[in-house]
Amino acid sequence: MRELRSPSFWRAVLAEFLGSLLYALLGLGASLRWAPGPPSVVGAALAFGLAQTTLVQALGNVSGGHVNPAVTLAFLMASQLSLPRALGYLLAQVLGMLAGAGVLYGVTPGPVRGTLGLSALHPGVGPGQGTVVELLLTAQFVLCAFASFDERHDGRPATAAVPVGFSLALGHLFGVR
Repeated sequence: MRELRSPSFWRAVLAEFLGSLLYALLGLGASLRWAPGPPSVVGAALAFGLAQTTLVQALGNVSGGHVNPAVTLAFLMASQLSLPRALGYLLAQVLGMLAGAGVLYGVTPGPVRGTLGLSALHPGVGPGQGTVVELLLTAQFVLCAFASFDERHDGRPATAAVPVGFSLALGHLFGVR
């Protein structure tokens, strides 16, 4: 519990909150239909990937730049993160994502807002198939995060930014449709 009294703990939790807020705001904002026609899958994938890259680069030295609850849970299960820190990160990430979606809702015109980037399964894809695809893409992303944050490389989270962002963009390119 000494960790909860540490200023670095609270800085890291705040970094995860701000990172998640910006991730949701930027990624979802790029996923909206600002012009007539179908939404751009490439644009959305790049937006999420570039947001993740930027946030890992900016926040990596403060909190590790997880931004994603799947990464936090994976690091907890691999004993790379303490339980109090993981719980703090998860709470901050959920609240940050809600705040980011709220800001986006507030600054987006009603006709553009639509479902605010809410995704749904393609009509030909069943819930089981969608779950399997999501699990595989999340595993691919988490494995990339583990490999990129591996201290045997150089121990600096910021060098993980590009591969982690590319991995996320790849998952979106495959999984969005």
